[in-house]
Amino acid sequence: MGENRGKSTGVAAAIVAFAVLVAGLGAYTIGRTSQRQDERAPGRTGGGGTAGVSLERRVTDFTASFHAGSGYRPPGRAERTAVADAVGLILDGHLDRARPLLADVDFRLRTLTDSGTGRRYAELSDRTEDGPAPRGWGRVYIDLSGPVRWSVQVPHPVADLDTERIGARVLLGSPGGIMVLAGAHRRAGAGNAADMAHRTDSVFDAVCDELVRRRLPGVQVHGFADASAPGYDVVASTGRGDAGRADGRRLAGALAAHGFTVCRAWTRASCPLEGRDNVQGRRAAADDLTFLHVEFARSVRADAVRRDRVADAVTTVTARWARRA
Repeated sequence: MGENRGKSTGVAAAIVAFAVLVAGLGAYTIGRTSQRQDERAPGRTGGGGTAGVSLERRVTDFTASFHAGSGYRPPGRAERTAVADAVGLILDGHLDRARPLLADVDFRLRTLTDSGTGRRYAELSDRTEDGPAPRGWGRVYIDLSGPVRWSVQVPHPVADLDTERIGARVLLGSPGGIMVLAGAHRRAGAGNAADMAHRTDSVFDAVCDELVRRRLPGVQVHGFADASAPGYDVVASTGRGDAGRADGRRLAGALAAHGFTVCRAWTRASCPLEGRDNVQGRRAAADDLTFLHVEFARSVRADAVRRDRVADAVTTVTARWARRA
């Protein structure tokens, strides 16, 4: 009996040991699988893409650290040309050819799918933005769901508080868009070097030039202190040019229909903040291309509901641009 009990005990122990071994191997296999999945990063899909993310959240996470003392280094001609050329390649559908061009100037190219719209976007970003000495060259977001027909430009994120949110919402509001986003606070560089709306030696301006060359109309988003234009929520302008007059009237009408008081620069000589010295607007005017310069009061930008209404109004224009052949 004692020997049989001993044998039974030995068999039971062996069974337990085998079960533990199998469980351990299973846990190891699961762990290795999870590790491989983790190496691809949460939310990653094949081909270097990121699925189900909020594009607006990516933008605001990026700009959250901007301040007047943050870093900025002006790019050289070859550097800004490389990014602009890469944007052109992506607009022509050549992502693989754009990647090495961007890598040469330390930019990365990701693709992501916005969780709200389901549309796929290319994200061009400066690798140095994650380091201790960011260059501040910004980002570009390109809709990959179809032909790109228009642009939204945000030259002063954070400095013109929440314009980055408006820009992202405009981009997401209708298909066929590209957003050019500055990578630093406008006062980050010495001698206004990071003021993207008034400099031609930047990645921001080089990309905008490429869009003008491709005849893409654009809307540039700015912000003003309420006291700078008392009595108005919005200042709408076509900058130095007249090509966008019809679209400007359409935008002003949509903003008014959404409850905003609009100063229309083309009808009022006293309208402030009309952006006539804006370098992207000047280039568009020289090429007889539509360019809308839009300033929003702080009280408008600070209110999430009003920001949504602003984006809806701007979308009435960008949606028309998206439908153009």
